Amino acid sequence: REGGHSHRRIVHVNDATGWAVQSALLEAAEANPNITLLPGRAAIDLITGRHEVKYSGSGRVWGVYALDEETGEVEAHSARATVLATGGAGRVYQFSTAPRGATGDGIAMAWRAGAQVANMEMMQFHPTCLYNLEVKNFLITEAVRGEGGHLKHPATGERFMARYDERLELAPRDVVARAIDDQIKRHGLDYVHLDISHQPADFVRAHFPMINEKLLSLGIDMTKEPIPVVPAQHYTCGGVMIDLAGRTDLPGLYAAGECTESGLHGANRLASNSLLECFVFGEAAAADILDCWDSFENPPPVRLWDSSRVEDSDEAVVIKQNWTEIRRFMWNYVGIVRTTKRLERAQHRIRLLEEEISEYYRHFRVGTDLIELRNLLASADLIVRCALRRRESRGLHYTLDYPQTLPEAKDTVLVPR
Repeated sequence: REGGHSHRRIVHVNDATGWAVQSALLEAAEANPNITLLPGRAAIDLITGRHEVKYSGSGRVWGVYALDEETGEVEAHSARATVLATGGAGRVYQFSTAPRGATGDGIAMAWRAGAQVANMEMMQFHPTCLYNLEVKNFLITEAVRGEGGHLKHPATGERFMARYDERLELAPRDVVARAIDDQIKRHGLDYVHLDISHQPADFVRAHFPMINEKLLSLGIDMTKEPIPVVPAQHYTCGGVMIDLAGRTDLPGLYAAGECTESGLHGANRLASNSLLECFVFGEAAAADILDCWDSFENPPPVRLWDSSRVEDSDEAVVIKQNWTEIRRFMWNYVGIVRTTKRLERAQHRIRLLEEEISEYYRHFRVGTDLIELRNLLASADLIVRCALRRRESRGLHYTLDYPQTLPEAKDTVLVPR
């Protein structure tokens, strides 16, 4: 059982379900003779009608331009159908449980290609990420609270969730994350404690073997002492709009998983539903592509990537500086609790960075860091735009200026100009 669920319904592999699913799928893909994997590539942009040698005005997606990270060459991969399965935009934030590559690449590419994007303000923050300045982004699974873990004030030992919700530690993630954030800011704390040491030691070791091993390596015995935790960005609930077949509003472009807005999660995802979403919509997209395959046109000749007017970067420090700046102001201004003034401050900084990063992109040869920085900024812009449009608090979007929830739930839909 996990937060927000009323019953024990989570199918899991101890405390490493995501890793187990990913490993099984990767092994299956590697073993399938009909699948060609191209490792070491970074997608730059979708190939659309405007990249055709003879422009047709079709508005269709014909594949992707991708950087070969080893050779530095940009390849054009044409296809009848293209599926985005690029994950979320968690690295937009300074503190996130997302992997290094979660920079909103698919969302940003689809937006630039002309696809509609929705509900990017709905960013989920996981309540319990390990607080350790040397080890970043280590998630303490929701199941620790599901199996009886208590959240406590580190100085007084008070079990504080009773102040916020009658469901205590099993309240939904957004409620628990806001409660921890409030405790940290109200009392000037660096972290709060998550304590499961009252459970039998063998029970804890059996249920959380990987977490226990990791914490022991850091000098923390979770069977005997509490774990210091803080909230961190965890999941992107908005994204590229798709239907039940995984189709976007651009012909030839499908999407599945965290880069999408399928409507499955509403304004707040329930724990563990993201893995199911990947299965369901991945299969749905594949089935629709098979059904429509004969009606898809073969891709026309497309223009090759032109690198003749760019040069190697002479100031890579610009990328690092901008990367750090984006993640910091997004955490401070567009985090768990928002205000209109903070959002407008973030938007102002985004506008300044857009000019700088666009100029850098036009003049220098692309590398993975530049590709991801460009997408990171585009994702930040979409989040702030959506947040400013929603004049209420709903689900994962909580603003002090509009604390009420309006009677009618509406999507925040952005349409490219």
